[in-house]
Amino acid sequence: MAASTGGEDRALGLTGLRLEQRHLDLMVAHCLSCYPEEGCGLISGDPLTGAVTNVHPLRNAARSARIYTLDPREHLDVDLQAEARGDTILGVFHSHTHTEPYPSPTDVRQAPDPTWHYVLVGFRHEVPSVRSFHIEGGNISEETLVVLGNRI
Repeated sequence: MAASTGGEDRALGLTGLRLEQRHLDLMVAHCLSCYPEEGCGLISGDPLTGAVTNVHPLRNAARSARIYTLDPREHLDVDLQAEARGDTILGVFHSHTHTEPYPSPTDVRQAPDPTWHYVLVGFRHEVPSVRSFHIEGGNISEETLVVLGNRI
């Protein structure tokens, strides 16, 4: 299925993310390179359409297999770069090294922005799986990921 345009794109921004295969590949590759620790990073793009323009792998300052902490300096650098390009930070991605890609109680407590997309890469099985969520007021709702026209 080809990428949609117009009003459908605006609606997608509220309920999901659109990203190219290269974006998904970069998130998974970064998280794999951090294993056995959790990998993490930011995604930026257009908040109105949910279109991802860049993936920004960051260092996990927590250096942990159970939690992640974005490096504050790297976070600021990415925010400034995105702003200079006219993009917005859309959310964060991180891996779950031994569990399903679903927000943990810690993820929910630490969710800084209810407008963000929280993309999780799970390594519980041989083939990594990726899911995306919104977290608002402790409530978790899964959203659609559209990759090269395919919904996952």
